[in-house]
Amino acid sequence: MYFQLNEEQLMFRQAVRGFSEKELKPLAREIDEAASFPTGLLPKMAAIGLLGMAVPEEYEGSAVDSVSMAIAIEEIGRVCGSTGLSIAAHTGLGCFPINRWGTQPQKARWLPLLARGDALGALCLTEPGAGSDLRSIQTRAVQSGDEWVVTGNKAWITNPSLAAVMVVFVRMEDEFGMVLVETDRPGVTVHPHERKMGVRGSPTHQVSFDQVHVPLDHTLGKPGHGLRQTLETLDGGRISIGALSVGIAQGAMEEAVRYARERVAFGKPIAEFEAIQWMIADAGTEIEAARLMVYRAAWLKEQGLRFTREAAMAKLFATEMGERVTRNAVQILGSYGYSQEYPVERMYRDARLMTIGEGTSEVQRLVIARQVMAMV
Repeated sequence: MYFQLNEEQLMFRQAVRGFSEKELKPLAREIDEAASFPTGLLPKMAAIGLLGMAVPEEYEGSAVDSVSMAIAIEEIGRVCGSTGLSIAAHTGLGCFPINRWGTQPQKARWLPLLARGDALGALCLTEPGAGSDLRSIQTRAVQSGDEWVVTGNKAWITNPSLAAVMVVFVRMEDEFGMVLVETDRPGVTVHPHERKMGVRGSPTHQVSFDQVHVPLDHTLGKPGHGLRQTLETLDGGRISIGALSVGIAQGAMEEAVRYARERVAFGKPIAEFEAIQWMIADAGTEIEAARLMVYRAAWLKEQGLRFTREAAMAKLFATEMGERVTRNAVQILGSYGYSQEYPVERMYRDARLMTIGEGTSEVQRLVIARQVMAMV
C-alpha cells in the first residue's frame, strides 16, 4: 500500500514541529538533567491540540486521527524523548481507555480536564512481580457495599505525579478489571520518581494502594473485561512507542549529518568518507521503513481493522532501529558523541527504554509469531 499523508495531517505535522523546535528543543537538555517534566508548556501543548488527541471535541479534545497521533509523538520525540514519552502515555494509556470504555459521566468529568492539561493521564499496569505476565498481577479490588477497596503496588508507572486520575488494572476475585482512582484519595501513595538511565524528564514512579475506597461507578468498562481492555490499550500504545522511536532516531540522524558536514579530518569533511556515509544511509533507510510500518499500523487502527500484528511489528522494528541509529550517531560524533554537550548522548539513552516499555522486544516476537502462524 502506498502511503500518502493528507493535507490536514501535513498541516498538523508542521504545527507540532514548529512548537517542538521553538518551545521544546531549547529545553531538552535541561529537562533531562533536571529530571523534570516541563509543566509550564502544558497550556501551549493544549492550545495546539496535543493533549486532547484521543479526546472527542465534545469534551474539549482535538480528536485527531490515529496517524496524526503518531505524527505528533514522532515530532515531539525528535527533539525531546522525555516529553514524547509522557505525552504518549497521557494520550494512549490515560485518555484512550476513558474515551473507549468510560460512561458519559466519567468522560464528562475527566476528559476535559485531561485535554486542557490541568493534569496528565496515567495507566497503572506493571507491578514489581508482574510486567510482561499481566495475569500475575496482585493488586486487588474487593467489593464492599457500593465501593471497591483497592490494595496493591504498581511499579514503573509513567505520569502519576502529574495525574489527577489513574486507570488502574486490578484483579476482581477471579476476573480482571479497570478502575479509575484519583491520586488524592486516602491510601494512594505516589513514591519518589525513579532515577533512570534515559527519558529522565518523564516522571516514573511506584504507586501504592492501601485500602483505597473507590465508588463502584469508577469501574471502567465491564468487570471481567479488564484484560481484554488492557491488551487493546497496549496495541495502540505500541504504535506510539514506535512513533517515538522513529522521532528519536530522526533527531539523532539529523545531528549526525550536521556534525559530519562540519567536522574535518584528513583534509576534508568526514561526511565525504564512505564509512560515515554508510551509517547515514542505513539510518535513513531504516527510519523510513519504521515510519511506514508505524503509519500503517495507525491507519489500520483508524479504519477499525485488526492491527495487533502490525503494531507489534512496528514497535519491534522501530525500537530496535532506534537503538542502532542513535548508537551510530554517537559513533559518527566520536568523543563528542559521548559528551553531554551534544544531544546524541541523550538520544542514545532515551532510545534504550523503547525496547522494554509497552512490551519488551521478546514479547513482541511472541505476539508476532502467534499472529503469523495463525495466518499460515
